[in-house]
Amino acid sequence: MGHQDERDAELRNGLEQNDEDPNQKKKREQQELEALSVERVFENQEVPSWKKQLTFRAFVVSLVLSILFTFIVMKLNLTTGIIPSLNVSAGLLGFFFVKTWTKFLEKSGYLKQPFTRQENTVIQTCVVASSGIAFSGGFGSYLFGMSEQIAKQSSDTSDFKNPSLGWIIGFLFVVSFLGLFSVVPLRKIMIIDFKLTYPSGTATAHLINSFHTPEGAKLAKKQVRELGKFFSFSFLWGFFQWFYTAGDDCGFAQFPTLGLKAYQNKFFFDFSATYVGVGMICPYIVNISILLGGILSWGLMWPLIENRKGDWFSAELQPTNMHSLQGYKVFIAIAMILGDGLYNFFKVLSRTVSGLYSQLRKKDVGGTRLPVADNPSIEKEEPSFDDMRRTRLFLKDQIPAWFAVGGYIAIAAISTATLPHIFPQLKWYYILVIYAFAPTLAFCNAYGCGLTDWSLASTYGKLAIFTIGAWAGSSHGGVLAGLAACGVMMNIVATASDLTQDFKTGYLTLASPRSMFVSQVIGTAMGCVIAPSVFWLFVNAFKDLGQPTSQYPAPYAVVYRNMAILGVQGFSSLPKYCLLLCYIFFGAAILINFIKDCLGKKGRFIPIPMAMAIPFYIGPYFAIDMCVGSLILFIWEKINKAKADAFGPAVASGLICGEGIWTLPASILALAGVKPPICMKFLSRADNGRVDNLLSGA
Repeated sequence: MGHQDERDAELRNGLEQNDEDPNQKKKREQQELEALSVERVFENQEVPSWKKQLTFRAFVVSLVLSILFTFIVMKLNLTTGIIPSLNVSAGLLGFFFVKTWTKFLEKSGYLKQPFTRQENTVIQTCVVASSGIAFSGGFGSYLFGMSEQIAKQSSDTSDFKNPSLGWIIGFLFVVSFLGLFSVVPLRKIMIIDFKLTYPSGTATAHLINSFHTPEGAKLAKKQVRELGKFFSFSFLWGFFQWFYTAGDDCGFAQFPTLGLKAYQNKFFFDFSATYVGVGMICPYIVNISILLGGILSWGLMWPLIENRKGDWFSAELQPTNMHSLQGYKVFIAIAMILGDGLYNFFKVLSRTVSGLYSQLRKKDVGGTRLPVADNPSIEKEEPSFDDMRRTRLFLKDQIPAWFAVGGYIAIAAISTATLPHIFPQLKWYYILVIYAFAPTLAFCNAYGCGLTDWSLASTYGKLAIFTIGAWAGSSHGGVLAGLAACGVMMNIVATASDLTQDFKTGYLTLASPRSMFVSQVIGTAMGCVIAPSVFWLFVNAFKDLGQPTSQYPAPYAVVYRNMAILGVQGFSSLPKYCLLLCYIFFGAAILINFIKDCLGKKGRFIPIPMAMAIPFYIGPYFAIDMCVGSLILFIWEKINKAKADAFGPAVASGLICGEGIWTLPASILALAGVKPPICMKFLSRADNGRVDNLLSGA
């Protein structure tokens, strides 16, 4: 009977809880949310004005880090073209440098302004904007693809423009700022009304917020220690390897780890700390996809096509001729890249359109205009404390719409007048058409990036190559016109998505939109000078830059130039059966992506066609490095997942940064004419016997 009473009491309590006053229930839920609130932690900290967020020390640190990351991005650009996200490294190093600076001043009694998360966000934004120019500037793709060095490797050698520091800096200054002005009026609809996630921007904001809590600061200190340790190891390892590279094909990078036959087909571990680090950052499926692409191409297809020499292509042609095996390598890779890019373009575009439509219906925005910065937004749900505080501060410092529109028109006019003087093949009316469509495409890219974390800047660039190149035609310099148009388009859409991503980071860290915009502008201006200067150093230090056998083969420069030739000349430039194989791989890329999406979560095990295409031209040697990085991280996660999650990105960043920075002293040594003392080469037993006989005979 007692048990029955207990059960009845429990039942009554349950019913009472179910019948709880909705207001009380809502209040309890609000209290639970507040317990998880980020802004409650920082509630007592004063948020500095937007001008105080832009400190001198922030831009000094940004300049140092911009040079560091530009070297890293440039090296990755010119070797494989795979560039992982360096946001964690930028945020972590920015925090470390300024924290060290402020601690020193605090002990000296000269500290006037404490280091805030808003200032940390300004550094992050400036560094990412500056180093981003090393990618969108096309130093490993369209811009270097214009050079005579790359033209000699294609079927059209007449249309080229060699890189020069003056015109590159001028070109970047007139095209890199348009994207910033194109999305400023729509920042509110992106961040507040549509609440787009921008996964990378959100992750960066959480990282910066965590640094400025007592527990986060302790962890950041340990992460910096690990980064420094592996930075030193990677730098010294690069220095040690240099001693053994006195001639061609010398050094650890030429070690035939899997045998001489495998080495001839680019299967070897080249002891690159950089790509081991890249492998630790990139998802497992990306690394596996690259390795599978290498096995398919260099392990299977190219040896089979090589056997058709004399039938499919002339046996007398040079290996680098586009009508020989080289043509199959380049154009089949292009077919896969275009198939993958086209599929993802329409996928992201369809998501953008459907997402935009549903958001507009949901928000019920007056039907005639978007809720831009000067118009009020309609909030139907009761916002949390975090949302209210973030929204209030985000809307506090307005950037007038007239300023953004006026800035876009002024820069577009200057650019339209200037670019034909840099590239006579790029007529003023081509540029005008690009600028007419650019704001729409910039918005689409920024919106799609907010939904999927995927910037399609290079895809929009390829679209410009084909449309402007075909419009100009072969007789009017269509190849150079297409490549230059690619640069204009890529810079606009890339900087637009970068800025909206930064607005999201700023929104979550209470950094003012004005300070974000100014930081992005200053970072872009830094990049327009730093990136060409670093590229110029590479060009002068490494005379074989862009050659297939070079340590810096710049694979995407060859790919982009041949895309331009394809757009201008059509399929006549392809060797025998190459077009059929291109159709097959183009269709396969679309089909693989479609199957991947249809399988949902299981689709994560399906390889990525874009990643598979990367080793088709340069070989899979770096894929082995990346898979070693994946294996290290996998074993680490099995042993201690918490530690791997906390320190994995820091260790990977240290490995990437150390060897990346070694390229600076290596370049200076090359310019000074200082040669390494030793050549370490690997020969077969027969070749070694011949060398011994030759030496003994001498």
